[in-house]
Amino acid sequence: MNQDRYIFSQIVDLVSDYELNKCVQKYSGNKRIKNLDCRDQFLSLMFGQLTNLNSLRGIVLCLNAHPNALYHLGFKTKKFTLSTLSRANQFRDWRMWRDFTDHLIAKARKLYVNDNDFSIELENSVYVLDSTIIDLCLATFKWAYFELKKSAVKIHTQLDLKGNIPSFFLITKAKTHDVNFLDILEFEPDAIYIMDRGYLDFERMYTIHTQKAFFIVRAKDSLSAKRMYSNNVDKTTGLRFDQTIRLKHFYSYKHYPEKLRRVKYYDAETDTNYVYLTNNFIISAITVADLYRHRWQIELFFKWIKQHLKIQVFWGYSFNAVKTQICVAISTFLLVAIMKKQLHIKRNFYEILQIL
Repeated sequence: MNQDRYIFSQIVDLVSDYELNKCVQKYSGNKRIKNLDCRDQFLSLMFGQLTNLNSLRGIVLCLNAHPNALYHLGFKTKKFTLSTLSRANQFRDWRMWRDFTDHLIAKARKLYVNDNDFSIELENSVYVLDSTIIDLCLATFKWAYFELKKSAVKIHTQLDLKGNIPSFFLITKAKTHDVNFLDILEFEPDAIYIMDRGYLDFERMYTIHTQKAFFIVRAKDSLSAKRMYSNNVDKTTGLRFDQTIRLKHFYSYKHYPEKLRRVKYYDAETDTNYVYLTNNFIISAITVADLYRHRWQIELFFKWIKQHLKIQVFWGYSFNAVKTQICVAISTFLLVAIMKKQLHIKRNFYEILQIL
């Protein structure tokens, strides 16, 4: 790391103006803009993320307190105003930042491929699907009404287990059911998708199957199926059975007419029995259980971003402003991850953010 420059400016160096401008031009982000172009809007919000500021007013005050440093930090704007930054978040199309985040995702995934503790030897790509709810104040965010007199938004995420980097995300109102996330995903042939039972919908599972991808999903207690065949299992490993089944319920069978594999596993640590359904008949039964156990990685990711990024307190009240802030938060995480790898920084993410 260059000790003669601001650390923030070294992160700004990782923001490709070419890629950012492509995203901005796609949605006419700088059209009729006289002050605070989209690049400086993004950088100011990233500054707020890294400095853990609670409001746009705090961001503006901090940036304007050091006018001589703005250029060296990477900003073109000479003076920030609260009204301009607030309007930018309120009205500029948030999809610019989603597309730019997608660019950073692709860049980070290349750097972190196989760079984790994923010990299962598989050539397949392995993804975990899950969502997390971000609570909002009902009085301020009435458009996001959820339940029990509260408001919330939901971040649906596809996490690449071979790098612990999100490969895709979607921001919706919290009322949106998790299973709807499957309708917009493009499933990668031969990839394995791991899901909790909230995603179990046989019509959608069959879509994954017909696209030559694999799924591992927890079965519901109400599952009605006919056992066709049973494989021998070593019960000392925790396995209880490994079966080939067909669905018995009329509509379930109509939506998924092919055979399925059902694996039961007993987890001694939690004293819990788990039953999994998969369309993968190649990997071993214990591998099915081991893969599902890696779901906890996405829970750690959600916990980390909630603790260390500014997505619990929001700087704007519209859905556009909320989605803008979440996209910039994820982009900030990715830029720090890219910097960590490219500069060979040995410290963990938490320590890097503390230094920043």
